[in-house]
Amino acid sequence: YVLLHHVMGELEGQRGAWGYVAGGMGALSQAIAHAAAARGAHIFADKAVCHILLGRDGQAQGVALQDGMEVRSKLVLSNASPQITFLELIPQEQLPKDFVQRIQQIDTRSPVTKINVAVDRLPSFLAAPNTRDGRSLPHHQCSIHLNCEGTHLLHQAFTEATLGHPSSRPMIELCIPSVLDPGLAPEGCHVVSLFTQYTPSMLASGRPWDEQARNAYADTVFDCIEDYAPGFKASVIGTDILTPPDLERIFGLPGGNIFHGGMSLDQLYFARPIPSYSGYKSPVPGLYLCGSGAHPGGGVMGAAGRNAALVALEDLGHL
Repeated sequence: YVLLHHVMGELEGQRGAWGYVAGGMGALSQAIAHAAAARGAHIFADKAVCHILLGRDGQAQGVALQDGMEVRSKLVLSNASPQITFLELIPQEQLPKDFVQRIQQIDTRSPVTKINVAVDRLPSFLAAPNTRDGRSLPHHQCSIHLNCEGTHLLHQAFTEATLGHPSSRPMIELCIPSVLDPGLAPEGCHVVSLFTQYTPSMLASGRPWDEQARNAYADTVFDCIEDYAPGFKASVIGTDILTPPDLERIFGLPGGNIFHGGMSLDQLYFARPIPSYSGYKSPVPGLYLCGSGAHPGGGVMGAAGRNAALVALEDLGHL
């Protein structure tokens, strides 16, 4: 289903197509920020939210920041995960017990480790070697999948992770965005984005995901790529390894799940984030959920945010 979810949209009229954001993914956030600021929005970067302010009637009235500042508003739209929004930013006594229990039961387990790599030359694959002049080829512009020639490989990789061991032959989705956006790397160099699985959040025997464990897994991934593209390991000049605990700690993603909750059929459509609350509203009047934990789920498309904004505007009587 996740594969279907990722190809059901379109890009510039081409169904199922994806694109790279010029300047990197952060440029998309900046574009949204500039558009909002141009229409009068005030953006407070690096200001952590401590809790959501509630009135005596239980209505959301704004947010309190960790530095003591309060931002008052008629409505609050939360792009944080359902768990953070309702289990950390709202006093539990303000929410129905069954609602809290359902939020606690959302499956946020994630088997994904993201590895960002800087290389000093373009990878050359045995199946389609580079040309002598070193220019990029069509497959360098696409998503390249490795270690998934057969479902038995995926099953083996998954089984190892269920036992607490990172996959010995992980599924690797490899992209090279600098091929289409040269400004991301110095001339002749490239950045490679690796989406890998399966890696458990908790390692066997309680071992931590320390630097040694991270590097050992990255070596496994690089060895696999080396089998397809000899010389890859020698080209690596920098790495950024993000295991599930790292994704949770750095980005506030429960379980390291980039979708704010599993994209399984029991957590989609009318059950996202939980049954009876798929319409972006919450038990707290004036509080709306607009992130990936809301319908229709994850993916860089903005559908949840747009839908939540329309619901909020309608409640304000602006539609």
